[in-house]
Amino acid sequence: MKNILFASTMLAMTIATVSAQGVPGAHFLENWDLNQDGKVSLEDAAERRSDIFTMFDADENGELSGQEYQLFDTTREEDAALNAGGHGQGGMRRAQQGLTLEFNDVDENGVVSKDEFVSKTTDWLALIDRNGDGTVTVEDFGPIK
Repeated sequence: MKNILFASTMLAMTIATVSAQGVPGAHFLENWDLNQDGKVSLEDAAERRSDIFTMFDADENGELSGQEYQLFDTTREEDAALNAGGHGQGGMRRAQQGLTLEFNDVDENGVVSKDEFVSKTTDWLALIDRNGDGTVTVEDFGPIK
C-alpha cells in the first residue's frame, strides 16, 4: 500500500496555487513545468497527472475507486484551503475542476482508470489555458486584462 502521507505531501506540492511572492499560479508552474521553461506543456501535464494518479492508486490496480477518489478530493480541498492565499478563483478553480471524478470518469462507471485520467489531460489543460496558446503560464491564473 502506498504511503498516504507521501501522496498528500506530493499533491500539496503539485497543486498549491501561490508562490512565496503571492503571484497566482507561480507555484503551480514551479511544480508542473517539468522542464522549467516557464510554461506547462501538454507533455508536462500528462506526465504529472500520471504521477498523481499513481500516488492515489493505493491498491495499485490501475483504477481510482470511489474511496481512493474521495481521498484525492479531500487532499485537494485541504490543499486549496491551506494554499489558496486568496487566489482560489480563475485558473486554479479550473485546474481543480479538471481533477474531479466527474471530469475524468469517461465511461461513467464510478471509477477512473489511469488511461481515462491521462487521456483527459488535453481537456484539462484547455480548461486552464485561458489564452488558448496550448500551454499554461502564470498569465492564465491572474486577473483578466
